[in-house]
Amino acid sequence: MTTMLHPTPSRRAMMQGAAIAALATLTGCGFKLRGAQSFAFKTVFMSGVDASPLLTELRRAMESGGEVKVVSDGKLLDTAQVVLDVVSDQREKTVVGVTSSGQVREFQLRLRFKFKLRSKEGKELIAETEILQQRDISFTESAALSKEAEEGLLYRNMQSDIVQQIQRRLAAVKTL
Repeated sequence: MTTMLHPTPSRRAMMQGAAIAALATLTGCGFKLRGAQSFAFKTVFMSGVDASPLLTELRRAMESGGEVKVVSDGKLLDTAQVVLDVVSDQREKTVVGVTSSGQVREFQLRLRFKFKLRSKEGKELIAETEILQQRDISFTESAALSKEAEEGLLYRNMQSDIVQQIQRRLAAVKTL
């Protein structure tokens, strides 16, 4: 008498089944990967595009979709459908903690960006809006160089987050 052994699923088959179940769950809840934004305008004028790393990243992000052209030359202002007025773009670094001997122990990094969006005719599409990002960073004198590099990375991270928020707000404008 021969006995038949039931084949056990391989580890690979189990992982594929788990991945399919996870994708089905995410699809069912409405999850969708963030794609390129679609805007109600095709050209935008940004003042001070070359002056700020944040504005440079915003310009690149908007133009990377291929639908929007960013105009920075004041002579071509009339060709833009909307105007992004940059009210302020500030980087701040404040001390939030010190040791008993008065040495800095912790900083808070802030990145503030204020802007408004208006049509070429002057109609306000987005009222003056401030986006603020802040991060805390510890500090030790013995690791000053690495903390400086970490500070740069934190600023770039905050900048990228603000760029994404601005793009979502600009994409929310549906009519000019």
